[in-house]
Amino acid sequence: MKKYLIFIFIFFSAQTLAQGNFTVVAVGEAELQKEKIGFILENNSGLSSSQRIKLNELVSVLQSDFNFYKHLFEVSTSKTIDLKSKDHHVIVKLEPKISGGAVELETTVLKLKENKTILEEKFKVNFSNIRSFSHEISDTIYRSLTGKKSIFKSKIIFTSDRGSKGRNIKKEMYIMDFDGERKQKLTNFNSLVISPSISQSNDKILFSLIENRKKRRSDGNGFQNVKNINLHLYDLNTRKNKVISSEPGINSGAVFNHSGDSIYLTLTRQKNADIYKMDLKTGNKSKITKHFAEDVDPHINSDESLMTFLSGRAGKAMIYTLDPSGLEKSVKRISYVGRFNAAPRFNPEGSEIVFSSWVDNRFDIYRINSDGRNLVRLTKNFGSNEEPWYSPDGQFIVFTSQRVITRKRAVQDVYIMNRDGEVIKRVTQNFGKIYTPRWSN
Repeated sequence: MKKYLIFIFIFFSAQTLAQGNFTVVAVGEAELQKEKIGFILENNSGLSSSQRIKLNELVSVLQSDFNFYKHLFEVSTSKTIDLKSKDHHVIVKLEPKISGGAVELETTVLKLKENKTILEEKFKVNFSNIRSFSHEISDTIYRSLTGKKSIFKSKIIFTSDRGSKGRNIKKEMYIMDFDGERKQKLTNFNSLVISPSISQSNDKILFSLIENRKKRRSDGNGFQNVKNINLHLYDLNTRKNKVISSEPGINSGAVFNHSGDSIYLTLTRQKNADIYKMDLKTGNKSKITKHFAEDVDPHINSDESLMTFLSGRAGKAMIYTLDPSGLEKSVKRISYVGRFNAAPRFNPEGSEIVFSSWVDNRFDIYRINSDGRNLVRLTKNFGSNEEPWYSPDGQFIVFTSQRVITRKRAVQDVYIMNRDGEVIKRVTQNFGKIYTPRWSN
């Protein structure tokens, strides 16, 4: 495989000039019974006008959050609900009360048909950060109803060319709430930040940066600056970062293992891209792949028993799996769709892999079992769709989609769809071209 393809696969998304309407692809799963859920904000007398506005915002956030789980819930926007009619399956009562100068929100979750209270809890209202507080409430309610964690407190890491001028393209790293709100800029290198990945503990991020490095001139007369792709480790708590791998060439496509003590990354030693495991304490690196074709973009399942990666062994980039406990152990090709593939990612259980494939002159997103069975196309006629990544509960996929506006202008934003391919929401807009969204754990 030609070297320039590696650069495209790992770092720069190939873009297309396609646009159209989204088509939901049915995968034959039984439709679950939806529960109609309503939210009631009860008497808020005694509060200031600004506090009442904030609590109304809280209700709007709760409704928006539960709308993501539209396959489970039908969200009512009615402000007045007759509890005796039992038109709703679930009612969430929110009653603010002043206690010791603070405002507490008594939260009660009722299942009307069963005439059952499943949650009664008090929360001290955080008016200064009402959106974060609202997501906390949403998550508590969701857990009481399902017994499972939600996406409501999760984050999405991404890079954007926001602020670039003309051909002078710069990409910096950002973080935002799962719903696209509260964006924060994390880096300011005035360069190209690529391939971010977050640790299982959600406190550290791997990313690569195109930087200058010193290289001795071929004639022996001094040194010259050459471009190198170095791997960095960023601490979200301290907001500090350090270079952890800077071998000549590519140090990128890195992901954490589940325990966070090691990473898997792509290096171009001997001018060939292979995948290595690196111990974060010692810096020692052991080789996982050894092939004349380029092997890049690893992702690991939770118990580290299976790796998926992109390889040119078939003469074009396709998805493979292997056992990372040894060198070239149990290598298996699992994708046969499209001209070439990119960005394979496991779901949290390790049972599925989502990836993008070049089909019909654009990228579309597919899902396949980790053993290579049950291929499902998730996007079609919806622009060019790339860089899929599962949500921490495995029910959603974040991805980028490029839509052509004019011959000279295209936009690329972050979307969220459910695992069956139904687009739930576009979560970014007017924030530059966005690349490589990664969901927190």
